[in-house]
Amino acid sequence: MFRILNVAFFIILLLTTKANSLIEIDITRGNLDPLPIAVSPLFQDNNSKNEIKIENIGSEISSVVENNLKTSGLFNPLSKEAFLQKPDIAHLKPRFEDWALINAQALITGKVTIENKKLKVEFRLWDILAGREMMALAFTTVPSNWRRVGHIISDKVYERLTGEKGYFDTRIIYVSEEGPKTARVKKLAIMDQDGFNTKYLTLGNELVLTPRFNPTSQMVTYLSYFKNLPRVYLLDIETGTQEVVGDFPGMTFAPRFSPDGKKIIMSFAKDGNSDIYTMDLENRIVERITNHPSIDTSPSYSPDNKFITFNSDRSGFQQIYVMKSDGSNVKRISFGKGLYGTPVWSPRGDLIAFTKLHKGKFYIGVMRTDGSGERLLTENYYQEAPSWSPNGRVLIFYRETKSNDKGEGFSAKLWSIDLTGYNERQVATETDASDPSWSSLLTN
Repeated sequence: MFRILNVAFFIILLLTTKANSLIEIDITRGNLDPLPIAVSPLFQDNNSKNEIKIENIGSEISSVVENNLKTSGLFNPLSKEAFLQKPDIAHLKPRFEDWALINAQALITGKVTIENKKLKVEFRLWDILAGREMMALAFTTVPSNWRRVGHIISDKVYERLTGEKGYFDTRIIYVSEEGPKTARVKKLAIMDQDGFNTKYLTLGNELVLTPRFNPTSQMVTYLSYFKNLPRVYLLDIETGTQEVVGDFPGMTFAPRFSPDGKKIIMSFAKDGNSDIYTMDLENRIVERITNHPSIDTSPSYSPDNKFITFNSDRSGFQQIYVMKSDGSNVKRISFGKGLYGTPVWSPRGDLIAFTKLHKGKFYIGVMRTDGSGERLLTENYYQEAPSWSPNGRVLIFYRETKSNDKGEGFSAKLWSIDLTGYNERQVATETDASDPSWSSLLTN
């Protein structure tokens, strides 16, 4: 039996077994032995009345799922050449002994049909060890959304097998860069988290910097220079509507949204001093949060809106601090060797990501919100600007590299790494890229 749920633009039918699964994935440590999973191609029901023909759409959707699970570092999709059962038969009732023979512990099967110009996708998740169905889902949407269906299936599988929300049905906004380092053309660009469906949101006529997603919607804020003056913009990704928040001649770090999306927090220099300010987006009232003769910058809210992390040189060197959202009770939390910057609070609330410079190398790391448990995840010649996935398990950042040993040439690319530090990979972009920001789940 299926029960009906309404999510976003399609219908979801869901069934999960009440019995505990034998499959268990621990995502809190380095997963050196990823779960063997078989992703059977979704077969197409050619007997249905199809007004639209999409060749191999079932295989394409399964490829999206397979790629997502593989890049998470937690799953090992098995070679389809080893499969002993045809996709249509496996979807009705797998022969569990055949899948166990190739060492699969979980199996994904599915079917696609197109009726009345709508795409219907069914899929099932099977526990091979227990010999039972774990989940059954069906989606109905327009055919052009087939990639999103693949991402949502990936999220559902990830959540069922790890116990935590996925991050595949998301988008990443970043600054697309082209040209020599001394004359870079920079545009705002957005893409799916796997690098597909890239769209350019600005023309490159003006310098754009540090786009940041609203945690509650597909709205972004970014910094752009208009007639050589920094100006803060709001952009609605869905409608393309853009508005100017204000001109900030002394802007020292681009704004971020508050967790509820109702404010932006930023730093800019006024009367020769750099402090942190907030702006209420409804009434445009600006409030000063810090008032100190040092440089206070890079603010980021905690997900409960009660605290703010930022970096400051008030101790003599650039370090990370935490304070209450009204600016009181300021505490320094970083005490390691080197300079700390760009602190960003995890959406889970448990960690703060940061950039660290020590002995000429740049590190991306995390620490607990009291400064304990510092862990450096990756090091390189130059890298910064970490941004969290919506489930707080993966960081995306950008890295600049030299083209040769003489330091000639230059390239900037996006990279991601999970909290264990074991799954570092380059995120594909059409051009050079910097300043990434990860969206919330689109299905929220």
